[in-house]
Amino acid sequence: MNLEFSDEQAGLLREILDRALRDLNYEIADTDKHDFKAALRKRREVLSSVLDMVGGPLEPAR
Repeated sequence: MNLEFSDEQAGLLREILDRALRDLNYEIADTDKHDFKAALRKRREVLSSVLDMVGGPLEPAR
């Protein structure tokens, strides 16, 4: 699948994905359940790859 976005659309998508990734990282850090944490990490990998397609994170990863 190949999607094309205007600069404004790509910027908004990047902001939304970046926020979702940060929220997911907090959720991973806050959970003690190993299986749930593993599932969240897989989701983080997918979300990170999509974010990279629209320009990467807004801030450097900590």
